[in-house]
Amino acid sequence: MSNSIYNKLINKEAKLAVIGLGYVGLPIALEFAKQIKVVGFDINQERVDLMNNKIDPSNELDASAFENSDILFTANLDDLKDVEFFIVAVPTPIDDANLPNLKPLLGASSTVGKALKKGDYVVFESTVYPGCTEEDCIPVLEEISGLKFKEDFKVGYSPERINPGDKEHTLQNVIKVVSGCCDESLNEIAQVYELVVKAGVHRATTIKVAEAAKIIENTQRDLNIALMNELSIIFNKLKINTFDVLEAAGTKWNFLKFSPGLVGGHCIGVDPYYLTHKAAQAGYHSKVITSGRFVNDSMGGYIAKQSVKKIIAQGKHIQDAKVLVMGATFKEDVSDIRNSKVIDIINELVSFQVHVDLIDPHASSDEMVHEYGIGLIEKATNDYDAIIVAVNHKEYKSYTEEDFKNLLKDNKGLFVDVKGIFKGQIKDLEYWSL
Repeated sequence: MSNSIYNKLINKEAKLAVIGLGYVGLPIALEFAKQIKVVGFDINQERVDLMNNKIDPSNELDASAFENSDILFTANLDDLKDVEFFIVAVPTPIDDANLPNLKPLLGASSTVGKALKKGDYVVFESTVYPGCTEEDCIPVLEEISGLKFKEDFKVGYSPERINPGDKEHTLQNVIKVVSGCCDESLNEIAQVYELVVKAGVHRATTIKVAEAAKIIENTQRDLNIALMNELSIIFNKLKINTFDVLEAAGTKWNFLKFSPGLVGGHCIGVDPYYLTHKAAQAGYHSKVITSGRFVNDSMGGYIAKQSVKKIIAQGKHIQDAKVLVMGATFKEDVSDIRNSKVIDIINELVSFQVHVDLIDPHASSDEMVHEYGIGLIEKATNDYDAIIVAVNHKEYKSYTEEDFKNLLKDNKGLFVDVKGIFKGQIKDLEYWSL
């Protein structure tokens, strides 16, 4: 096995490339670059320029993460010509009809196909439905390269498990699922990943099993959160605090600790749709998964409607109401606004002609305007009728009831705490949470 791809990589006789340098690809590329020769490829030259200046466009890594790395950042296809091991880590979003949008993935497959040579390896990390690697990606690799799968090049699948904003569960210390198209490729791919994943790897039996494992990780979370969201709607009607109920139930050893909230981002809110799409193709109309998606996708509108009812109940004209929404990103302490469900709260409020101001210490106003047509304000005023804390950024956790009162008209009004982080701390304002 002296000429194995693993040996060539560790002896720096071969290069590894990561295609797509977002919040998944960049950490992997930098981690490998501490041990072997790496090419970091992204189609966006502006992002490449940032990375060449030790700046992570996703704002997840600081400059020190770029130190001691044998890496070339590039948007130039020619730099992939002498690469022998490719990792594809591009996004797999959904379109407006909640159907899989494979454009970035097939585009990346085409890019790799142009550089593919005999003996090369390609590993996909993007979250897909079972069968996508073999049915959708490999035909593109074959067509563009003119090479035969298995005979000329090997393919594997190793789903990413990066959790944005999480400094504890990093690439190195979360077990990595790996798969290959044959025993030899599985062995090589596992060895390569063991270079950077200290927690070790789990060798899945087939590529499809690895694809399915990834997609159900997020589907399971989605469904558990959907159940909590539905319970919170029920408990609201019964005038019981959901978080009090969860605290009580959570004292049982086998009660799963999930809580209600907005489910956005590009994983939990997206991946189940890949599975239900594939299920429909196979002749099964998924019921449980789609019900969970419906509940979670409707929570933004629900929160807004409840807020509107409570503002009206305070004797105010809803058209004259002014609401401050705190937090715009898809989760706390990250800058990523893609598929943020906060926009659903805002759109619903606007449909009632409410004036909405949006603040967020992590998000970019330009990105918000580009993505959703609404910008951020620099500084909150002091004449709001209601405040909605939509995202639990660490900056907000230190706020006191006095701080919130100072933002409200006459120091009175509605305080909506989506995730219940101020439970028990708000005494004077009208308080509502999921």
